[in-house]
Amino acid sequence: MTLDHLPRVRLAHLPTPLEPLERLSAALAGPEGGPEIWIKRDDCTGLATGGNKARKLEYLMGAALERGAEAVATQGAVQSNHARQTAAAAARLGLECHVLLENRTGFTDGDYNENGNVLLDRLCGATVHRCPPRDDMEAALAELVAGLPGGADRVYAIPGGGSNAIGACGYAHAATELVEQAEAGGLGIDAIVLASGSAGTHSGMVTGLLGAGSNIPVYGVSVRAESAPQETKVLDLARETAAHIGLPASVGAADIRVDDRFVGPGYGIPADSTLEAVRTMAELEGILLDPVYTGKAFAGLLGLVREGAFRAGQRVVFLHTGGSSALFAYHGWFGEKRAMAA
Repeated sequence: MTLDHLPRVRLAHLPTPLEPLERLSAALAGPEGGPEIWIKRDDCTGLATGGNKARKLEYLMGAALERGAEAVATQGAVQSNHARQTAAAAARLGLECHVLLENRTGFTDGDYNENGNVLLDRLCGATVHRCPPRDDMEAALAELVAGLPGGADRVYAIPGGGSNAIGACGYAHAATELVEQAEAGGLGIDAIVLASGSAGTHSGMVTGLLGAGSNIPVYGVSVRAESAPQETKVLDLARETAAHIGLPASVGAADIRVDDRFVGPGYGIPADSTLEAVRTMAELEGILLDPVYTGKAFAGLLGLVREGAFRAGQRVVFLHTGGSSALFAYHGWFGEKRAMAA
């Protein structure tokens, strides 16, 4: 599989490290041992604290520049990692940036609404627009673009999460990178666990593994939706991505796995298992997760290990998609464990 024919601008620090989590693996091992837990450090991609969106933005910004755009606009939740990295990418490329932020949680806390990723959006020069919860945020984004100077002729619209067939190519490339790293290190990978949200990362990874001729199963841990609709969403985007790349084969329904048991009260609202996961990773490995995506995904991995989903000696790779800057907007959930005001 090659993606060389697609427009791309280099933004990310690649390849990202693939590292063993030895203390975590030892802590999770039972009397008969346990799986080896590894981590793919896509929190180390660069662009305003790093994260998975840097990979997607290489292709999305490549498409924007090819079209001659002078500005970009995107949408997401208030503490959107994607909005933060889009603002950083636009700053790097000298493009005007607009981010439309939706308050999906209903939190009124000042830190949630102005600290964390929102602070970094502004520091990178983005113009922040706000809106209440909407059923169709892509329609809201189209309305914003239409009202900006030059409209769609000047402003390139990037979907929420960077999750379309163009953005998902970033994770098709990541899948190839991971397979090459494993082969170079003589590592057999038995499973990959990642957060499944806007679906671009999940669908891109599955598509890229198909293109690389790999049959590594991918376990998506939902951060918002129930399993059935999320699996459909991932499958549809994976098939669109395969067609966009030009792969002769298509992803099958059996390739998509989504576990919705760790969503908790809703998107952006940590469950007790989320908080445990964030603390566990920090205390055992000194690695920071976030309370929206990676915290829930890692809670899913912990749950799967405890259920015996992986045998002793199997290698499981956790994809760290970044987002730790959001911790500063959620500090009230840690320490004294008091709930954030809604």
